[in-house]
Amino acid sequence: MIVDCAIYRDGHRSDGPSDFSDALEYARASGGDAFLWIGLHEPTEGEFDHVAEEFALHPLAVEDALKAHQRPKLEVYDDSLFMVLKPVVYEPESDTVSTGELMVFMGDSFVVTVRHGEGAPLGAVRKRLEAEPEVLRHGPTSVLYAISDAVVDHYIEVAAELQVDLEEMETEVFQPTGGDAKNTASRIYTFKRQVLEFRRATGPLAAPMTRLAGAGVPFVNERAQPFFRDVSDHLTRATEQVEGLDRLLSDILSAHLAQMGVRQNDDMRKISAWAAMAAVPTMVAGIYGMNFEHMPELGWALGYPAVIVVMAVACAGLYRLFKSRGWL
Repeated sequence: MIVDCAIYRDGHRSDGPSDFSDALEYARASGGDAFLWIGLHEPTEGEFDHVAEEFALHPLAVEDALKAHQRPKLEVYDDSLFMVLKPVVYEPESDTVSTGELMVFMGDSFVVTVRHGEGAPLGAVRKRLEAEPEVLRHGPTSVLYAISDAVVDHYIEVAAELQVDLEEMETEVFQPTGGDAKNTASRIYTFKRQVLEFRRATGPLAAPMTRLAGAGVPFVNERAQPFFRDVSDHLTRATEQVEGLDRLLSDILSAHLAQMGVRQNDDMRKISAWAAMAAVPTMVAGIYGMNFEHMPELGWALGYPAVIVVMAVACAGLYRLFKSRGWL
């Protein structure tokens, strides 16, 4: 479905034909002073075919826009430029990260945006651009910059939220009680999967941003290169934050597994110590329970209490020994 369709002239939203075909002709007839921006949200194949035909979009790019599930990339065709971004959304209720997809078709006098998923609505980007006519005067390039800037800046915000969650998890892992080991390991693994999904959005975007920040990209205003360099710098910062989260998660998982191993060793030492203390009286009782006729101390009146005392002293000595070594 078409969310919004507007003509922009000299940095301002202007009145024009309501039908996007007529609006495109109007923008092309302006001599480069105007452009058309159409925003679509999860269009059907039938809805998008008309748009693709009117704007002469490349069929391979149209196929990618309809199927979604694409990596961030930048493709240049004869009549348009095609870029894919993956916005990231943080859900504080469940502390989870989800990704959407945003495709941008850009030509000399038009911009077509196709959004999949509920994340990263472009209404705020439109309002921001319409409030900054000096940026909007750069034409379709300004839309591509504003969208990229909004997506990348949100990466940094989501990374900061994940950093807070990571610090809470770190506190839980290293608390003296240790918490629920099984549940903690599951949370770390789930968190690592979310960070991996985040990396899939930020990592592949570096090459397209570097390309846009350089010269020689068709349909991109050369005066916009400093703006894309700024976005590229922000993307590098976001990527470093995500990579740092991933490394810290790996370290936390290793530390958690090491703690579990230490606790298991402590448990085994305690079990071994109690088993050793139980083995001494068992051995003595086993020897005197063999019922031989000619055994020492069988006829001794104090034999029974003496054996009990020996077993008690042996157990007490073992207890003190294990206690001093920290086994108990």
